[in-house]
Amino acid sequence: METLKLKTNINRLVGEVTIPGDKSISHRSVMFGSIAHGETRVTNFLPGDDCLSTISCFRKLGVTIEESNDELRIYGNGFEGLTEPSEVLDVGNSGTTIRLLMGILSGRPFFSSLVGDASIGKRPMTRVTGPLTQMGAKLDGRKSGDFTPISIRGGQLQPIQYELPVASAQVKSAIILAGLQADGVSTIIEPAETRDHTERMIRQFGGEITKDNHTIQVKGGQKLTASTIHVPGDISSAAFFLVAGAIIPESEITLKNVGLNPTRTGIIEVMQKMGADLEIVQAATDDFEPAGDLIIKTSNLKGTVIEGSLIPRLIDEIPIIALLATQAEGTTIIKDAEELKVKETNRIDTVVQELGKLGAVIEATEDGMIIQGKSKLTGGKVSSHGDHRIGMMLAIAALLCEDAVDLQQSEAISVSYPNFFTHLNSLIR
Repeated sequence: METLKLKTNINRLVGEVTIPGDKSISHRSVMFGSIAHGETRVTNFLPGDDCLSTISCFRKLGVTIEESNDELRIYGNGFEGLTEPSEVLDVGNSGTTIRLLMGILSGRPFFSSLVGDASIGKRPMTRVTGPLTQMGAKLDGRKSGDFTPISIRGGQLQPIQYELPVASAQVKSAIILAGLQADGVSTIIEPAETRDHTERMIRQFGGEITKDNHTIQVKGGQKLTASTIHVPGDISSAAFFLVAGAIIPESEITLKNVGLNPTRTGIIEVMQKMGADLEIVQAATDDFEPAGDLIIKTSNLKGTVIEGSLIPRLIDEIPIIALLATQAEGTTIIKDAEELKVKETNRIDTVVQELGKLGAVIEATEDGMIIQGKSKLTGGKVSSHGDHRIGMMLAIAALLCEDAVDLQQSEAISVSYPNFFTHLNSLIR
């Protein structure tokens, strides 16, 4: 467990950062390259711990994957090219890996077993094992299949019509990946729109999937063909620098090649609503994944209410939005965010606890939090609790602190952003 003394009392942030590849898209590029036919090339791949866990799992399933800097070459032989692993598949800290992999393995005629770290061991899996069992797969785990280790005996799947009880891109994607192997058309109904990277990836690899409002349909038996993928920068990683640029005095930061998928841009909408001096330039109209550059300057912010259908579009950014709210005039209320309780940590309680240690006026509610601004942050000993997004949020918070800040479990940040501190330090003036 590493403890890091964070930089504090920073007067100015100026410069340019090229944001590392999107974690969600990087995961899916490996998965789709592995189940497609032919050689898939992936550039700007994110070499974070989570994505490396995905590569490791597919290698154990018999897929040849070559790594060179931030480029991958994946040699897929279709779903049927996957082979029974001789050892347990370890997903590390990655919820995306385990849930989407369950969808893929449910249609394969062999046995496999999935485990992860202590955090994964606490995250609920019934939301995925339930619908996959309805499709005909045999899955089991602790507490009737709700917790890892998860065992899977895959086989022929039947199509399903399934209404998601919670808006979850991971659950949706697991069912879609199983549906690609089912005998017929599967229908998934979302309660609210979630990130659509899986749907876009299917089309990029030559497959078909339809969406009408919140209803998605996918036909089984499709053959996917290898593709070339350029992964845009991760807006969830860019969010930390967007907030830093807005709250640190006399700052101006340009963020290059940031993914601007409309199912992920909730953070931009919230910041604009709060009065951020934020500009979007060079937006690419890519049918696969849109991207552009963002310029953020020091801003006069005001509190707001964040709720409803906006929540799934910024669920991963809520920890850093909470920090943003501590520096806005007035009260910010975040609600309808119960899903935060089953992330890497209970992010509602953890955000409130750790920002509170630094002097923020913030309280937890049943489905979110209430944040009073404008707070003067002091200093203290804080912890990521093994959650990468909490760790990065606290590093940005420390920039405002007058006294020393020590971050425990700082190593968690490498899960999604190995070069985070290098990029942050390059901006300090």
